[in-house]
Amino acid sequence: MKGRLGILDIWVDAVTMDQALEKVVEFVEEGDRPRVVFAVNPEKNFSVPRNPALHQAFRNADLLIPDGIGVVLAARLLHRARLSRVPGVELMQEICRLASAREYRLFIYGASEEVSRGAAEILEQRYPGLRIVGRANGFVPQERMPELVGEINASGAQILFLALGSPRQEQWYVAHQSELTTVRLCQGIGGSLDTITGRVKRAPSRFCRLNLEWFYRLVKEPSRLKRQRVLPLFVLQVLGVKLRLMLRAERLLLRRPAGKPRLGAP
Repeated sequence: MKGRLGILDIWVDAVTMDQALEKVVEFVEEGDRPRVVFAVNPEKNFSVPRNPALHQAFRNADLLIPDGIGVVLAARLLHRARLSRVPGVELMQEICRLASAREYRLFIYGASEEVSRGAAEILEQRYPGLRIVGRANGFVPQERMPELVGEINASGAQILFLALGSPRQEQWYVAHQSELTTVRLCQGIGGSLDTITGRVKRAPSRFCRLNLEWFYRLVKEPSRLKRQRVLPLFVLQVLGVKLRLMLRAERLLLRRPAGKPRLGAP
């Protein structure tokens, strides 16, 4: 995608929420194959490259949204890019709003049966006219995967939400994208359904405004510390890249030939 930025060992697209939704409409209404939206945050800079196939899937993704504030700040520092967070859970709900207005058909795959059913009911109430044409919980055994893909295709779904968590949802897409016949947009939404049902609380608005949602979730879920301990390393690596860029620019400036003396200069 035009405007894609390299951030250490991962990439992100310089898009706003409105621009992301414009791409969604383009994918659904003009596409002839499945297009995928993955979320990017600092943790994925370390987890995704460990799996070459997954790393390639991110490289080839149709839209990489800046889900984490760390990625946003890194893009600003390294590329002077003007972008803001596009949280995956918010994009997912905006897609539902768009789908209710444009009559797109949705399929939801992932989460527990209770969360899946509850989220579908809440979304249909929240967005009147929303067409959720099918859903399946995230515990479908591997031997039934062809049956699930057939169910998705038979539903005529144009949008598929994968709520399997990362990297399982991205790996599922890599394995089955070529088998999807009607889907034109697939978004990996992680634990968004848990948030929609209230099973997991989002940070209060003041934390979101200050880009401290990660801190709020860490306090509420100390188990996330294992994942987020890479954040200081991410910051140090980004600062290291910035320093190298500055030193390179300075060396190039010093190597520039001196200008000719002005006419009449001593």
